[in-house]
Amino acid sequence: MSPEAGPAKIGGPDEPVRRVRLPADRRTPAAARALVRSVLAAARLDSLLNEALLLTTELTTNAVEHAGTELDIEVVADDVGLTVTVSDFAPGTVDELNVGIRNNSAEIGEVSERGRGLLLVDHFASRWGTTYLPTGKGVWFRLDRPGAAGQRTSARPETGSALGPPAATAGGGAAPTEHPGPSAGAVSELMQSAPEPYAEDPLPGFATDLLARLGEMVGAAGGVVRLDRGDGQGRQVLARYGRTPREGNELLRVPLAVHRPYAGELELDAAPSTYAQPLAVLTAERLSLHLENDRLRRADVRRQAWLTFLAEASELLAQSLDVELTMALIPQLVVPRLGQWCAVHTTDEWGRLRLAAATHADEAVLPQLHKVLRETGPDSMLSRLREATRIGSQVPLGGPMEGFAVPLVARGQRLGTLAVGRHQRHRHDPDEVAVLEDVARRAALAIENARIHAERRRVAQTLQQSLLPPVLPVVEGIGFAAEYVPTGDDAEVGGDFYDVLRLPGGRWLVVIGDVSGKGVEAAAVTGLVRDVIRVLVTDGKPLPEVLGRLNETLVERGSGRYCTLALAAVAPGSGDQLDVSLHLAGHDRPVLLRPGGGADFVGAGGTALGLLDSIASPTAEVPLAPGEALVFYTDGVTERRRGRELFGVERLRESAAPLAGYSADVVAARLRSAAIGFSVEAPRDDIAILVLRNDRL
Repeated sequence: MSPEAGPAKIGGPDEPVRRVRLPADRRTPAAARALVRSVLAAARLDSLLNEALLLTTELTTNAVEHAGTELDIEVVADDVGLTVTVSDFAPGTVDELNVGIRNNSAEIGEVSERGRGLLLVDHFASRWGTTYLPTGKGVWFRLDRPGAAGQRTSARPETGSALGPPAATAGGGAAPTEHPGPSAGAVSELMQSAPEPYAEDPLPGFATDLLARLGEMVGAAGGVVRLDRGDGQGRQVLARYGRTPREGNELLRVPLAVHRPYAGELELDAAPSTYAQPLAVLTAERLSLHLENDRLRRADVRRQAWLTFLAEASELLAQSLDVELTMALIPQLVVPRLGQWCAVHTTDEWGRLRLAAATHADEAVLPQLHKVLRETGPDSMLSRLREATRIGSQVPLGGPMEGFAVPLVARGQRLGTLAVGRHQRHRHDPDEVAVLEDVARRAALAIENARIHAERRRVAQTLQQSLLPPVLPVVEGIGFAAEYVPTGDDAEVGGDFYDVLRLPGGRWLVVIGDVSGKGVEAAAVTGLVRDVIRVLVTDGKPLPEVLGRLNETLVERGSGRYCTLALAAVAPGSGDQLDVSLHLAGHDRPVLLRPGGGADFVGAGGTALGLLDSIASPTAEVPLAPGEALVFYTDGVTERRRGRELFGVERLRESAAPLAGYSADVVAARLRSAAIGFSVEAPRDDIAILVLRNDRL
């Protein structure tokens, strides 16, 4: 920017002149206004300030927007008025325009087609015109002080302009003039008005203020602004001025320049005049700008709300690993926020659709919805749902339950369809359709995850059952009872197991053990231990040798898994007594219950299997009198947690002591309840309890 300033000897030695070259920048209009303001202050022409600043802003803004080149601004003032010239350096010719005094005609003619800037210039300037130079083109305007008509005015400093004489009537007199129209201050206030920044909903008040200003400027009897936000409520009155425009009158209508889904119109009941239409367009443009801001703000808030909804829906769907519960949850998420009704169909192994869940915003209509969903035939809803599954894309649904269906696809598998009914008052907009498609993807993934989990749970339960005896043997004079509680994650296989085997000579072998870890690998070691024990015991091997061979097998396997084990060989003793030979390999000592109420730990600890090449397993002989019982258990009982507190062996002994004299079934069930009731949390480890009781009388 290289300003030049100095007095010019154009029309007089005291006429201030300022010249400046400005870049094609958004700050150029402000710099031009500052230049004009300084010249007006120097020439004492403050009465022309508003009009001069308005016209300078319009011409420089137009030049910046359309020419895109540097601008030359020249301001010349004399004792009568002010002349401002705005020139650019864009190539091209300038259309010839008649130049004269301000336009007082009711018909704008071709001047109105040239745009808002020249229209304002034509209205406010005393004279104006265009210039053409080899380097570019320009527009100039002249403002005279009120009452200065006929006095000396400075000539144009550039060539190619002409100052036309005042328009005259056929009789030679001055042409009659109409009302001079809105002032520059009124137009400036109209263009600079803005909504209240801190109001909750500033648009109605802002639109009412704009409409009132416009109505006063053009003398309108009334006006109204109607806006349709695309929310199904149609066009609503946003602002009103004066009386409601009458349809029989010649109304001025200007559409609002807003994007979908917004649509609206400014309607004015005003007599035809030179500036009614341009000012209405200016007002509509001003209002449209803020309506677009409102649309974008609302769209952003709505998208944030949809993202929050999708996040919450995903969290709810992820929390359920039950297939039926997941499918029942999906329609509850959709209705009524995303549709009037919703139905979920899943495909069976034959590819047939089966209704899994459905809901309606009006429960009274739910039976009718089920009836429509059950209908068959080429035009039925079920047929359209099959088509959505087949083609894998969205399919519209006709009456009586209008809506659309999207396929449920997860990991490349088509699981079924999600059908959603349209809203009661409007169709789904693109944002809602996109959200529903996203919900369908998340729902399909949740259903698939629930199915996978159900399959894992079924496999785990089947494998776990295969590691436990289906029933315990019924032996006269000996009572056997067991309780087993799997870990809280029912899709995992635990390492706890128990068994009761028949030995030669009327003897029985009680087995309870715990393999370290969980899952398939722990189950494999458990199965190995059970099979080795059965084979060796069937071959008649003594229990110490059985434990030694089993230890060698686990060490050679080298999986890092170890096993604690308790073996008790039960044989008839003298009288009604049972002789128990107890071997512990790293396992917790069992509790001996006596009919008198005593409870003691018996046996001697040994070495766990699978850790060392050789083990020690002392034998303890325990005579079991009638009514006495041995309680075997795994560490899932003693290590049951309540915060930092453990259930522990002492609490187990204290819980078992009052149960002396009860049957084996009762003892096992009561101890299971005591362990489970110790904490509200699900068991972190599986629990096994095995009770051996002398039932002889």
